[in-house]
Amino acid sequence: MIKSRQKIISVIVVLIFGFVLLYAGTDEFTAFTSETARVNGLIENKPEFPAVTLEDSEIRTYTFSEFKDKYVFITFMYTYCSTVCPKLEMNMSHVYSQIPQKYLGDDIVFLSISFDPARDTSAALDKYKGYFNSDGETWRMARIPDKKDLEMLLKEFGVIVIPDGFGNFTHNSAFYLVNKKGKLIDVMDYKKVDEAAQKVLTILKETGE
Repeated sequence: MIKSRQKIISVIVVLIFGFVLLYAGTDEFTAFTSETARVNGLIENKPEFPAVTLEDSEIRTYTFSEFKDKYVFITFMYTYCSTVCPKLEMNMSHVYSQIPQKYLGDDIVFLSISFDPARDTSAALDKYKGYFNSDGETWRMARIPDKKDLEMLLKEFGVIVIPDGFGNFTHNSAFYLVNKKGKLIDVMDYKKVDEAAQKVLTILKETGE
């Protein structure tokens, strides 16, 4: 009887311990993957876009202060990518097309940032933007030439980029929304185009009133 009772107590202790581990490891049950936990952490911490220098397809250079008092809808990509990046940018174009013209440029700017600056020159970006109807102004494509600047931005925004040694990269993909104060406020699933567009439009309408 005593041994049976001890076994029951042991099982209960193990279950409680497992429950605590699950609770802590999933951000209080809100994250069941490391990627979800990473996204939740970014949204909670709201990192600020660092003062890095961008160079766009028009060969203009500027810091993020260029977009002061505007929302910025961002993707991270590289033009030599033949897997997820074309889909990522095409989905971005679908979000872009759902935003009324009156907001574009004045209240929000779309920005695709390459993490392969050595190959993604301004000329390469200028060619690439043509595939997605980026106008180079309300939707810009840019690179960050300085390696340390690029690494700092990727780290701040939780963008994982791993070179494979053959000119390609393994990387995570998402839509990133930065507010008018330069802080990251949302990370959205790039596959859920309509949901992302609606979320952005709701924010623009609320702040525009």
